Parts: sequence; C-alpha cells; structure tokens
Amino acid sequence: MKRLSLLTLFAATLCSPITAQVTHTFDIQTAKPGAVIQPTMYGIFFEDINFGADGGLYAEMVKNRSFEFENPWMGWNTTGNVEIRDDGPFDRNPHYARLNFSGHRVKHTAIENEGFFGISVKKGETYKFSVYARVPEEAGNKAYFEVQICDKALDLNQHKLASAKITVEGNEWEKYEVDLTPFATCEDGVLRIFLRNSKFRKPQNAVDGPSLDLEHVSLFPAKTWKDRPGGMRQDLAQALYDLHPGIFRFPGGCIVEGTDLADRYQWKHTVGPVENRPLNLNRWQYEFDYRFYPDYYQSYGLGFFEYFQLSEDFGAEPLPVLNCGMTCQYENPIEGEATYHVAVEDLDPYIQDAVDLVEFANGDVSTTWGKLRAEMGHPEPFNLKFLAIGNEQWDYKDNPAYTKRLARFIEVLRKKCPGIKIIGTTGPNSEGWDFDLLQPRMKQLGVDLYDEHFYRNEEWFLSHGLRYDSYDRKGPKVFAGEYACHGKGKYSDGKEKKCNHFETSLYEAAFLTGVERNADIVHMATYAPLFAHVKGWQWRPDLIWFDNFRSFRSISYYVQQLYSHYKGSHVLPLTMAGKPVAGQEGQDGLFASAVVDEVAGSVIVKVANVSDTPASIHLNLLNKKKAAQFTSAEVITLHSDDLDAENSLDNPEAVVPVKTDLDANSRDITIGPKTFQVYIFKR
Repeated sequence: MKRLSLLTLFAATLCSPITAQVTHTFDIQTAKPGAVIQPTMYGIFFEDINFGADGGLYAEMVKNRSFEFENPWMGWNTTGNVEIRDDGPFDRNPHYARLNFSGHRVKHTAIENEGFFGISVKKGETYKFSVYARVPEEAGNKAYFEVQICDKALDLNQHKLASAKITVEGNEWEKYEVDLTPFATCEDGVLRIFLRNSKFRKPQNAVDGPSLDLEHVSLFPAKTWKDRPGGMRQDLAQALYDLHPGIFRFPGGCIVEGTDLADRYQWKHTVGPVENRPLNLNRWQYEFDYRFYPDYYQSYGLGFFEYFQLSEDFGAEPLPVLNCGMTCQYENPIEGEATYHVAVEDLDPYIQDAVDLVEFANGDVSTTWGKLRAEMGHPEPFNLKFLAIGNEQWDYKDNPAYTKRLARFIEVLRKKCPGIKIIGTTGPNSEGWDFDLLQPRMKQLGVDLYDEHFYRNEEWFLSHGLRYDSYDRKGPKVFAGEYACHGKGKYSDGKEKKCNHFETSLYEAAFLTGVERNADIVHMATYAPLFAHVKGWQWRPDLIWFDNFRSFRSISYYVQQLYSHYKGSHVLPLTMAGKPVAGQEGQDGLFASAVVDEVAGSVIVKVANVSDTPASIHLNLLNKKKAAQFTSAEVITLHSDDLDAENSLDNPEAVVPVKTDLDANSRDITIGPKTFQVYIFKR
C-alpha cells in the first residue's frame, strides 16, 4: 500500500503557505464514468455499547422488566412483603415478583423501578404500561394494584404525575394494559406499583391481605418509530433514516464474540415473543472498570427480527454478523482453545445457526424459520444478501485459529446458501503482522468481502489518503466495517480528545475521498460506534449522542450524511498534475474525489482542505476535451473556526453543513482552511 510519511504529510498539509497566485487545477473527466458506486457504499453499524439498545434505540423504559438480572431486584426498590419466584409463564424468563400483604394495615407493599437513568416522561405525552399478572391460587381470584409514574422531587402534596388502578382477576397469567399521561414533565422519575386491597384501599387486617404476581413489567412511549407498539425510540430511528444508509451491520461488534461462549450473541434467542427472549449479559458491563455499569444487560427486545425490519425501513441491505465459534481473543488466549473457543470438529451447531438465519430471513413461510418470521408479522422474505462470519478474530503464524473455522462455514454456506455473499475479517488492526497474515488468506478462502477496522489518530487518517489505491483488484472487495478518527492528546482542561470535535470529523471527510475514489474495491463503509447515552457511555467518539429526552448528531454524523446523500452512481477520474488528490506532496493539504449521479444528472466534487490556509482551485470539468456545461450549481460547506468545536445536547447545531448557490459556469473556487465542501453541478 502507498503511505505518506508523517514528514511528507506535515510538509504537504500544514507547512506550505498558499499565495493568491497558486491555483490548484483539478482535472475531472465528466464523460468517463469509472467504477460503479455500490448502493451499500455508506451505511451504519449498530452495537449495543454505550446503552445503545436497552436504554437507547429500544424504547422500553423499565430496567430489568422480567426480574432476570443476576440480582433479580437490580433496578427495583422494594417495600413490604415481596419475593422473587421462578416458576413463571415464560420458560426462558422464569422469574417474577410476588407482592404479598405487608402484615400491617398502615404499611405498604410496593415495587419501584428506576428506569434507565431515570423514568423520563413529558407533559401530555401518552405512555403504554403493560404487565402480565395473576392472583396466586391460595389468595383467591381477585387482586388490585395501582401503577404510578412519580417524580420524587415534585413540589406538591404528592409524587405521582399519572396513575391507574387495575383489577386482576383469575389464577391464570393474563396481560393487562393501560395508558398513562403525566400532567408534568420529569427527567428523573420512577415507576411505582402499589399492592391494594378491594376498592383500592389499604388492607385493614391480615385476613384481608391480598397477593399478586407480576411478570414482564413494561412502559413504552406511545410515540415510537412508525408507531409500532413496543418499538424503537422515534428520534434515534429518525436519525438513522436521515443518513440514507445503504448497509446496516448488526448486532456487533465484540458482543457477537462474548467474553465466554455463554455470553456470545445468539440470534435465535432474539426472535419470537419478546416476553420469552432470554436475558444476556452484555460484555460492555464489565469491559472497563473505570466506567463500570453493573446493570448493563441485553433484554433482546431489539432482536434480529427488529434489525431486519429496521433495515427495510431505512432502505438498507441487512448485514448480520454471527459468531464463528470463537470468543474475544483479547480476553481469551488461544492456548485455552478447548475452554474459550469451539473446536473445529464441534462447529456444526454454529454453522447450522448461520444456515437457519438465512432461512429465517429468506425462507418460504412453509419452512421452520420462515414460518416464525411470518408469525412475527413479516410473511415476505427480507431478501438477505450478506452474512459476516466472525468479528475481530485473527490467525497466528503457527495457528490459523480463525481461518480454519471460517473455512468450515464457507464450505457449508456455499452449498446450502449459494446466493449469500460471505464476509470475513482481517482482524482488529489496519496494518501489522496480523493484518498482513489475514489479508491474503481472505483471498485464498474466496470470501466475497473482508472487514477492516481502524480506530486511529489524526496522523493516520491524514497519511492514508492513498490506502486503497494499490489494493489487489482481483481479490475480495473491502468492507471498512468499523472506523473513526480518535483524537490524540488532551484539551486544555485535561479532557481526552477522543471526542467528536470538528478536527477529527474533517480528517474523516478527507480520508473518505480515498474510499470513494476506490469504489471498485471498497464496497461498504460504516462508522463506529453508532450511539452513546450521555450518562452511560464507555467508548467515544460516537455518531449520535442522546439522553432520555433529547439527541444530537455529531459533526462526524454530518460527514457521513454528506457522503451518503451525494454518493453518486459512478466514480469520475479526478487528478491534479496526473495524481490523485490525497494530501500528497505539493497538494497543500487537499483531498478530493468526484462522482457522477447518472439518475439525477449531476456531477459531484468533494474537497477537504486540511491546511491552515485557503486554497484556490480550478475545477477543470472536461467533457470530451470540452468544458462541461451545467444549468445550476450549489456548494455545501462544513467548517468551524474552532477545531475543538463539538455539537452537544444544549447546542446540537454548533457545526452543521451550510448550503449555498453557485454560478453554474464558474470553475474557479476558493476553499477555506480546515474546511470540507461538496460541490454539486446539475445538468
């Protein structure tokens, strides 16, 4: 691969003064469309990190709703006579809460849920409460409870913002539902359930004492994405839709691997009724002891059916990632293969899971898994085309730990699922011995694409503008599956620069010109991670940040959006003095690419200026040696004078793209320092 030295880089990008007389001529052959840009080129990657699913995109507001956490009462406060039992109606979620008479007429039995960083509700909005309940046989056939949304800081004679009284009849489990509409907004509230006696009074004596069983206690906003009951948070799903993603990779990431095999992500646990999807321990609960969240689990309410459904909503190709029989190699030495990883001869159940997933996504309703998909509300197939096997696994020089397992999957999938494109991985690094070992092996195995990951600093992104120009064109295609520019160093207040500040977003934009220029080899690219709760993050930077009420789109989000919205249909050759514009020596910190959108009839030029001075550019838009003609033009600019600027909850549009009109016949432009621009010329 061609790589610029840092010395050359800084000479080219930061230290070259630009005078008014210097004009950089970009030769763009508008009549010579090159490589097709895949519809999958720019997309999204979801992993349940930073409370991205439960407490985030999945709109459930109750934490530990089925009492299945290792500590069944985690997330709950209790008072009075309560107990946890384990013979409930759902075999994979057997626990439930029994509320008994407190033993005294003036004492209460109640449970109270704290939610994810609080039960947060808005004045006048409707919230859907539901629960499975029954009366224990020994307690008769009627019981009563009151559910409340409460604000403990409310400066009134009561805590409750909304409440409802529910009568439970019979000894069989039934689902009870009620709407709650709070009269005030509260960010840090609780959900309370009080056991009552007949006519909803406090019990008068032990003889009156009622009992009640509760399971799967749930609270959702009525307004969800596409108004689906028990669905996704509206603003977060809308942010994904607004990216116009071409590919949607899920569910991870490292959670696919798990720290041990028991905690790996198993897609079959995530389909069917949500009440019976078993809880899974999220590896991000314990990964970083310096940002430790012991209450981080996966309810699987956001499961594979929902991922496929969202892909369809967004118009994106679904790309599921499956465990290859290996756990996280960072955490589990290969010497313990028998303990931490599945032996090659024992892979059949894992391979069958992959085959069954294709059937779930694409199978006829007469098939076992296609029938389940239809029962869940989607009789039509999801038309799955891609399947990734493994996440960040790697080989060793003396042990093909990953590829020997991948080979088994490929052998079976090619026979049983011949239309599926298989994606392998080159491990966690973008270069080095492990990458150099795996890259040629992906070609030998005949994968359709391989997944590269690179979380690197500013210098790396600026020095890799030519990364893909010298890749083997006869090998598998590339999926840049996880990447982000991680700022190096610290701000003046000591905060690490691993944030979504403008400078790193600009360098991502510069790097992506090289991705776009090489669309013949790079078929997919997804930034990572996707989501982060401001009160529950463990990893940054991230594309979209949120609290329980609000969200904001990072500057990196807008870079991704500009590339996705203006990806075009074909690459156009763009050179400066015969060379790609990739921050090379003599190019004064400029990066550029060009595409044509043959449907819209437009030519799109993307330019990043990473230097400290403005640059004069002549766009030599050629059409068979003649100047190309256009009827209108516009430019979209992403810029900040403050390199450390960030969007935030309080200032979500501190740095956003700005669109202005251009003279369609003008070919001379000036791009300011530290600026990314997209020029659109319309025929």
